[in-house]
Amino acid sequence: MWPLSDLAVRPPETARRVALQGDQVVTHAQWCALVAAWHAAFAGQAATDWALYHDDPLVFSAALLGAWHAGKTVLLPGDDLPATVALLKQRGCEMAGTLPDGLMASNPAPSLAALHATGPLDLSQARLQVFTSGSQGQPVAIDKTLLQLSLELDVLESTFAASWEDAMTVWATVSHQHIYGLLFLVLWPLRAGRPMATQRLLYPEDIAQRVGSQGASLLVTTPAHLKRMSGLLDWAQARGALRAVFSSGGPLPFEVSRQAAALLGHTPVEVLGSSETGGMAWRRALQADLPWTPLADVDWRADADGTLCIRSARVAGDAWWATGDRVEALADGGFRLLGRGDRIAKIEEKRISLAAIEQALVSTPWLAEARALVVDTPIGPRIGVVAVPTPAGWAEAAAGRRALAERLRQVLADRIEPVGLPRRWRFAEALPVNAQGKVTQALLLALFDVPGAGGDDAEVNPAGLHKDFPPVQWHLRDGDQALAALDIHAGLRVFDGHFPQAPILPGVAQLHWAITLARECFDVPSHFVRMDVLKFMRPVQPGTTLMADLRWGGVSADASLACLTFKLYSLHRDARTDHASGKVLWSRAPQPQHPTEAGQAPAHHA
Repeated sequence: MWPLSDLAVRPPETARRVALQGDQVVTHAQWCALVAAWHAAFAGQAATDWALYHDDPLVFSAALLGAWHAGKTVLLPGDDLPATVALLKQRGCEMAGTLPDGLMASNPAPSLAALHATGPLDLSQARLQVFTSGSQGQPVAIDKTLLQLSLELDVLESTFAASWEDAMTVWATVSHQHIYGLLFLVLWPLRAGRPMATQRLLYPEDIAQRVGSQGASLLVTTPAHLKRMSGLLDWAQARGALRAVFSSGGPLPFEVSRQAAALLGHTPVEVLGSSETGGMAWRRALQADLPWTPLADVDWRADADGTLCIRSARVAGDAWWATGDRVEALADGGFRLLGRGDRIAKIEEKRISLAAIEQALVSTPWLAEARALVVDTPIGPRIGVVAVPTPAGWAEAAAGRRALAERLRQVLADRIEPVGLPRRWRFAEALPVNAQGKVTQALLLALFDVPGAGGDDAEVNPAGLHKDFPPVQWHLRDGDQALAALDIHAGLRVFDGHFPQAPILPGVAQLHWAITLARECFDVPSHFVRMDVLKFMRPVQPGTTLMADLRWGGVSADASLACLTFKLYSLHRDARTDHASGKVLWSRAPQPQHPTEAGQAPAHHA
């Protein structure tokens, strides 16, 4: 293990592997040259606070170390969406990396002399701000020092790495712009001499094809990604090469853990943590309801309300930190999680436990998962629920989702105040997650922005359906990629008169919806140029859950053009059917406005 404090100012080594870009190995010597370039860029700037975003974890790591050696404080946004950039600018920091007008490293790189002259980093002075995921509301900035991060790397290495080979490639489905990915994909591999794979694995197919392609491997992932793994894929390569699988972002259901073990050859190691605390505890669920074991440097206790409180050198101050998780203390020194204890809503002056609603709902045979939250309605704030039905639940929903919602309300009626009974329902194939595989408040609320988005509105929209746009459930919304599920129900207006005996979804509607969804996620220019390689492979019929895979940028060779690549497909029993794909290009440069904008694909009218 090399200290992070002098990793960039040590004599460059060509034998030490730092990263794997495609099939190309990046050495410590090459990485040091990249750090020197970023150091020179930051050293030439007077500002001290810099927001850093870059998709490539190798470039990101060099920029991070370069900024620290230049005496800068780095803010780590979770994405580069316009709203995030606006908030960063409100904080008064400068932009670096691929953020708009961001500072970039010089090319070619300068000599290492100026970087080496800075000497080793002061672990207490090198500072970073990470942001909470927003699971309970708006993201909050959390201050970290390099000393706190280094202490966490010490405990991770001592807890998990005793039997590992040093040269294992680290693959990840998560972004390094959040604390979990930062530690497990970037800082820990850098310090331990394990090369980080710069290709992020978004889909099960990516994991099956890439993990193990370069020998012994680790996989850093989340419950959301593990839930989507299919037994129809060939996992032999990954299973033969993996030495460990890590999962964080929420407790992993035991059945998912068992399936992952069967496919990947390793029961995932679950790490319980947060942006504020870092890692707190871990488990490897070889049996259901296995308790959590605290990490070696964490003291913990349950307070009078059963809330988990911790104390650690990695958390600022000597006071106990209340996590908001409710726990049951066990005689062996571990604990069981009992859910969040800080999720109390006030509706018409009545205190309503959102956790109690969720626990009651998943105790029924109809729901596998449920998240309760407060949503605005015409009569004031009320409780809404995003629910994932079981097969039995979907069977009930076939007779009408409103009927299923009413049955669930009846279950709650004996234990929840009437004013606290849910008034809004969204039924989905899976809970929406962000790039880290976390279910955030913002993503849940987004499901209630469109009438009928995945379920019934018990008061406002009794039919539970929107005629012009299908219900949307977001699985991923990141800076340059998004994945959404569209419920193609028979009540959509585009089916009116379109082959009544065998209705199919018009291609123009598919294109229009792909562009509309892209405009929600990306900074799409207004001036349309052309469409390329547009294909419609299979018809889409009512009852289909249509997946929209959207990728933004990096496709067109012409830098003046912005490009959207989209694929529309469906899944049935883990078999994939491709329906449509194409590229849409816009001009980045302002142009005279025309009477009609070709980039705004027309809605279909019967």
